[in-house]
Amino acid sequence: MDELAQRFDEQRTRLRAVAYRILGSLSEADDAVQEAWLRLSRSDAGAIDSLEAWLTTVVGRISLNMLRARRTRREVQMPEPILDHAGGIDPEHEALLADSVGLALLVVLETLSPPERLAFVLHDMFAVPFDEIAPIVDRSPEAARQLASRARRRVQGEHTVSDAGVETQRELIDAFLTAARDGDFEALLEVLDPDVVLRTDGPAALRVVRGAETVARQARSYSQLGLVMRPALVNGAAGAVTLLDGKPFSVAAVTIRNRRIVAMDFLADPELLARLDLTVLDD
Repeated sequence: MDELAQRFDEQRTRLRAVAYRILGSLSEADDAVQEAWLRLSRSDAGAIDSLEAWLTTVVGRISLNMLRARRTRREVQMPEPILDHAGGIDPEHEALLADSVGLALLVVLETLSPPERLAFVLHDMFAVPFDEIAPIVDRSPEAARQLASRARRRVQGEHTVSDAGVETQRELIDAFLTAARDGDFEALLEVLDPDVVLRTDGPAALRVVRGAETVARQARSYSQLGLVMRPALVNGAAGAVTLLDGKPFSVAAVTIRNRRIVAMDFLADPELLARLDLTVLDD
């Protein structure tokens, strides 16, 4: 058993990354990985040809069931962001955030069906063959391929990856916040792409607003609330945590293309914010 536990621990980081991408929640990802260990400990490990493939399949199946349970309960669960101090990423977070798993991508993944999300994550992010994905989603390999293809088109149709480094991202965020605080509508339009997308979590569904003028007007209205901004890395990209009366109000991240903000993602669900460890932002 000690040897089996060691072999499992060698896979734990990868399995946690798989589950986080599928579920968008660190706590649920940890639950899925723990359940995979329990299943492994009760199995005939000697009969498993490839432990990595077996565990990936099991974590995928567990995660898919968890996603489907959410839909059955009609729960809307936005992704749980990974926060780091603006000065750098915690080494433990690096594996979870490889392949540009930013907040924008996770938000878009929330709009996919559970089978689409699983097929896309396993194939496009972890190179799992479709013949191994097919039995997890109860489809043929070709049908699993189509699931991933539909998901890929949805992801590619949205801006989820910045083409600028963190310093440039921070520069543009600061310019946006300054313009919003000053009520400078023209300055806001200068940093926003004309087709910018603002995505926010809502009580029943993701709310999407498009267009620089609409987003700028919303930014000016929020600037009147007296929010305190704390710079942060949000899933490895420049972002901010806002506080109202000392309590978390929102987590925000932006996507930059051609030195303009093309997408903004705001998470403001009180239950989600209450789970976040904001001590990582302390100097």
